Amino acid sequence: MSVSSELEAQILRYFHVEKWRIGTIARHLHVHHGAVQRVLRRAGVPAPERSARATRIDPYLPFIRQTLERYPTLTASRIYAMVRERGYRGSPDHFRHLIALHRPRPAAEAYLRLTTLPAEVGQVDWGHFGHLQIGCARRPLMAFVMVLAWSRQIFVQFFLDARMESFLRGHVAAFSAWNGLPRILLYDNLLCGAPHNRFYVEHSVMWSSPPAVPCRRGSGARVTPHNGHPFSCGYIESSH
Repeated sequence: MSVSSELEAQILRYFHVEKWRIGTIARHLHVHHGAVQRVLRRAGVPAPERSARATRIDPYLPFIRQTLERYPTLTASRIYAMVRERGYRGSPDHFRHLIALHRPRPAAEAYLRLTTLPAEVGQVDWGHFGHLQIGCARRPLMAFVMVLAWSRQIFVQFFLDARMESFLRGHVAAFSAWNGLPRILLYDNLLCGAPHNRFYVEHSVMWSSPPAVPCRRGSGARVTPHNGHPFSCGYIESSH
C-alpha cells in the first residue's frame, strides 16, 4: 500500500517520540506492519536483530553441511535417515525445509534473451519416438521439427531414419507448408546440419537461405520427447 506523507510522519513520531513498537503502530493506524517497516527503513532505522534460538538440528549441522558438500544432490529423505541414525528426533517435514536452507546453490548462469523478427529465424531439431517393428526390421521413428522463432508455429514430419535425405525432405515439406522460409536456420548441434556438409550447403543455396552454424538447445528441443516434453499438445501439426 502507498503511505501518505502525513501517515509517514505519524509513524515516525510514534516510533521515535512515543517509543511504540512496530506492531503497536500498525494496529493503531490500521496499516500492515510491513508498511511501517518500510517507512522506518527509508528513514534509516536499522532492522531489529532477532536472537537466534537453539534448535534440534544445530548439533547435526556440521555433519549435514559436510554431507551436502560431498553429495550436493543427495535427497533430504536420505539425509534425514542418516541423521536419525545419529540421534535426531525432529519431524521429517520440518527437516526437509531446513535442508533446503542449507543445500548449496548452483552458480548462477547468465542468459541473453534473443528477440527475432517475423520470418527471420527458424529452429530445427530431430526428435526420437522409440522404434517401430516393420516385418523383420526394427526401425527408429524420428520426427523432423522446425519452429518459427517469432510466431512459435511448429512443423513436424515423421521419418523412419535421420539421414540427410530425410533431413532435406523435412525442410522442403516445411517450406512448402508455410509457402516460404525463414532467413536464418538454427540447428541443435546436428551433424547433418553442419555447414561443412557440402550437400547441405548446395541445397541451402537453392532455398535462398544461408546455412547457419549449430547452436545450443533451442525451441525445437521443447517439443521432442528426449527433452521431457512428449507430443501431447494440440497445437502441434503433423505432416503426412
